Amino acid sequence: MQRDLFTPDHEAFRETVRTFLAKEVLPHHEQWERDGIVSRDAWRAAGRQGLLGLAVPQEYGGGGVDDFRYSAVLIEEFARAGASGMALSLHNDIVGPYLTRLATEEQKRRWLPGHTSGELITAIAMTEPGAGSDLQGIRTTATDQGDHYLLNGAKTFISNGILADLVVVVARTTPDGGSAGQSLLVVERGMKGFERGRNLDKIGQKAQDTAELFFEDVRVPKENLLGEENKAFVALMAHLAQERLAIAVGAAAAAEHVLDVTTAYVKEREAFGRPLARLQHVRFEIAEMATECAVTRSFVDRCITDHTHGRLHATHAAMAKWWATELQKRVVDRCLQLHGGYGYMTEYRVARAFLDGRIQTIYGGTTEIMKEIIGRSLLA
Repeated sequence: MQRDLFTPDHEAFRETVRTFLAKEVLPHHEQWERDGIVSRDAWRAAGRQGLLGLAVPQEYGGGGVDDFRYSAVLIEEFARAGASGMALSLHNDIVGPYLTRLATEEQKRRWLPGHTSGELITAIAMTEPGAGSDLQGIRTTATDQGDHYLLNGAKTFISNGILADLVVVVARTTPDGGSAGQSLLVVERGMKGFERGRNLDKIGQKAQDTAELFFEDVRVPKENLLGEENKAFVALMAHLAQERLAIAVGAAAAAEHVLDVTTAYVKEREAFGRPLARLQHVRFEIAEMATECAVTRSFVDRCITDHTHGRLHATHAAMAKWWATELQKRVVDRCLQLHGGYGYMTEYRVARAFLDGRIQTIYGGTTEIMKEIIGRSLLA
């Protein structure tokens, strides 16, 4: 099915991304998986190639183009390449908007040039050992000490947690304020009392560093308050739609790619003296998955278009996130089955996709949370 949301400029950018992947990522990805972390050199290379800070104004070194379709191209190509190590979408599409829309002029000049060059890798710390999708359960505190906050608490499952030079931390600044008592503080590498725990051992996405973070009496200057005090929850809700759409874009692309790989495999692999593709059951499996992917692609592309024009509804973003990620999980599982024993071998793309993709229905808000958001919007 032909797609009509991308212009020639977007497709030219796609070729740039593919070249970057071929030169700077894929030759090193297996080593990064063994190391459990991506080389900082790759981040700097991404900055030189113009893949970071796509929407950041040019005066701070960014691309100056606030068009999510460029992010969609980047996400799709990384998903199709199976390059799960570099969390560029987290850097660009999740942390980036907080820095461009909430930061003061002084903060922008301090942080955005490094953000776009790859010198300052970023992360956002929301999840806690006792608070996952429920942001109102956050217990990390930031006590006002006049010219600074005293930050105490712990975060977990933080992507880019080891590499990050800037961490946007969600903390409670008004103890009894509920969701109206949370603020965003930017914690910088080297601040006393800021410690990183384990680089967590995950079942997939081995090259992507995911860490525990600890804050013990960290003095965070008032100059590092991002946005207004006690307004974090509003900001988080405003930016979650883009995060969820970004996950959906990657999920749809990953499902399509694994299906393509599997379609080629069943044409070549023989059983009972003939290619698997000649078995009716296999043809029906491929037909069902191809149809589901095409239908999902249409909805996700519509969401991209709506978001580009500033009219994406949070409910539709939640729909796209849960549907596309569940589709990805389902398609990869069925494709692995069609590979038989070879599908269980990590040297095969489908096995790695099975492991890397499992997190998709969990982070960014679980499938169950997405359904709750949708249900509340329809039944309020």
